[in-house]
Amino acid sequence: MRALAILWVFGFLLSEADSWGFQNGVFHNSIWLEQAAGVYHRESRKGRYQLTYKEAKAVCKFEGGKMATHDQLEAARQIGFHMCSAGWFDNGRVGYPIVKAGANCGFGKIGIVDYGYRINKSERWDVFCFNPDTKQCGGVLTDQQRQIQSPGYPEEYEDEQICYWHIRVRYGQRIRLHFLDFDLEDDTSCLADYLEVYDSYDDVTGFAGRFCGDYLPDDIISSGNVMTLKFLSDASVSAGGFQMQYIAFNT
Repeated sequence: MRALAILWVFGFLLSEADSWGFQNGVFHNSIWLEQAAGVYHRESRKGRYQLTYKEAKAVCKFEGGKMATHDQLEAARQIGFHMCSAGWFDNGRVGYPIVKAGANCGFGKIGIVDYGYRINKSERWDVFCFNPDTKQCGGVLTDQQRQIQSPGYPEEYEDEQICYWHIRVRYGQRIRLHFLDFDLEDDTSCLADYLEVYDSYDDVTGFAGRFCGDYLPDDIISSGNVMTLKFLSDASVSAGGFQMQYIAFNT
């Protein structure tokens, strides 16, 4: 019988067969599948790339977590966490996780795009936090069918929320997003509170629409097996929020 390689992963002694696996079209680490979802991205409520290193640490600490390590960020990437926005992570490093290489993100590479240790801690980036027990909105979703709702739904959502949901289903499948309830602050320009949908791994390419008010959007069908949702609320006026479901289907 072939000898199994032995790996030391985050304090666990694991065989190669037990540690990494390819299940339901998703390559992931079985031990860290749930904990990796505790890695999440935060940007300043003022917008992208506004946090110094000190401010970034404070954001994670305020939410009960800490800055993600390189290994935690990579574990999350292995189950589909893709973010085309550079952020601080442990010990003053900056980078971002890439699942699928693209022309506008990752320099054509897959993995952790690492800018290295930053000497100037006053540089402004986003941040990657880690908290396996967090109830933060958003996350990496790999189920075949799932409901998604705004924070606190059916109660009104809070001000100053930023949430990302990255949906990734099996290769060869597509995603149907169906809205069940929708009520965000009504703003003719959709600049206050809004939900954005992207037909891609990130919120850079594949823009499919920005929605606000109480009009129930039509179904949205992805062109591939991934979709990204971004919900943002500003510092005033909230509403009932939203509820939707996605369903994966074979093409």
